[in-house]
Formats: sequence, C-alpha cells, structure tokens
Amino acid sequence: MLTLSGAKFAAASAVRGRHCPFYWPLLGALALALSGCVPATTQVAAADPADAAAKVAPVGYRSTIAPYSSLRPATPAPWRGRNDAVTPPSKQDR
Repeated sequence: MLTLSGAKFAAASAVRGRHCPFYWPLLGALALALSGCVPATTQVAAADPADAAAKVAPVGYRSTIAPYSSLRPATPAPWRGRNDAVTPPSKQDR
C-alpha cells in the first residue's frame, strides 16, 4: 500500500519537474524595480504649482457663524401665553 502511494508521489514530482520552476517573489521584486523606470505618460497637473504667474480662483471669505444671533439674556415670558401660542387649535374652533 505504501509503495503505491510512494510511486504516485514520485510520478507527480517527475511531472512537476518537467516544467520550468517559477519563483514568484523574484518576479515581484523584478516588477517593482522595473516600475520605477517607466516614464510618466500623463500630465499630473494643468499648471506648474511653482509658477507664480499661474491663474488661480479668487479667494473669498464667508463666516461660518454669520447667521448666528445671541439669544441670551432673554426676557422670560409667561408660560401660559407661550404654551397657548404653540398649541394647535382644537377641533371645536375649526
């Protein structure tokens, strides 16, 4: 039984030995090294960032808290009047 499995293993290794061995980490390192040699084929920016005469969009200022208005100190109002102002009308009044 063991001799049969040994024969299968030997046959399988012989079949693998016929093909050229491929070393993936070496291929990856080679591809990484060669990728630095490829020239850039696309333009990175429309204008040179170091050019002082380049046209740029105008800069404007908008306050982030412009619509804010302080509510303190507020004078207290009678609670019954404020409650009646926000209460929906009853069905009898319609």
